[in-house]
Amino acid sequence: MRPLARTLLNTPDIELWPAWLLRARGNADARILSRATRVLRRKRDGRYLAAVLEDGLMPLVPRFPREAGVEAALDLLDAAADDGFAAGEAQLPLHRVEERLDALGIEADAYARRTGLSLVAEPATLSLAGFDRYRRPLWLLADAARAWQRMRESAARDEIVLDAISGYRSHDYQLGIFERKRARGLEIDAILSVNAAPGFSEHHCGQALDIGTPGEPPAEESFEGTKAFAWLSRHARDHGFTMSYPRGNPHGIVHEPWHWRYRPVAAGEA
Repeated sequence: MRPLARTLLNTPDIELWPAWLLRARGNADARILSRATRVLRRKRDGRYLAAVLEDGLMPLVPRFPREAGVEAALDLLDAAADDGFAAGEAQLPLHRVEERLDALGIEADAYARRTGLSLVAEPATLSLAGFDRYRRPLWLLADAARAWQRMRESAARDEIVLDAISGYRSHDYQLGIFERKRARGLEIDAILSVNAAPGFSEHHCGQALDIGTPGEPPAEESFEGTKAFAWLSRHARDHGFTMSYPRGNPHGIVHEPWHWRYRPVAAGEA
């Protein structure tokens, strides 16, 4: 029996998920997922487009060959089937998110100058780092995934429980937030006061995650008063993690004691 896939293959329009990690949305889905190795999932809305079965590809939507990004997704699927395939740290191009920022009325260069933030590319492959507080798959770059698991284990030995609130998020995920709020009549400036512009979140890179601890609400400043935060303040750097947005950070982002990013220190830089 082949081992279960533990990588997310990523293209601009379509994600290729390990089938065992997806939830069935009905009896028909359950039967298909039980036979599939991977599922092609549209990033924009999460729709299952096709299932990869032992005997070939099974389309799950009408006109599947006309779906945006199908060729790129199938090319990546073929490459991943090669025994010599290496996940690596390839990144997706940024021009798509720049086009959609323009459509929202957000001028990327002006936003970057104002905040000091840069556009963040999505990785082409991500590794399963476990599951978050809500039992959703937690995706990170391979090195960050291993570091997160080691850090959790180290904290547990000190009787500290760390749990992930969220890890990797796609550009489409962030764009969806903006599009839904715009549809409700909110102005862009009002949305930007609460949400980072799509493409500028560290969560896109696969190295950032929001951390919590049981009994503490997610993504609240009160996390700073927990034993978990005190432990992170002392030990996170030993595992390559640093807090991205402390008080007084130059980006104008509110203090986020829950948001940490894997930034391993090279030898000689410590």
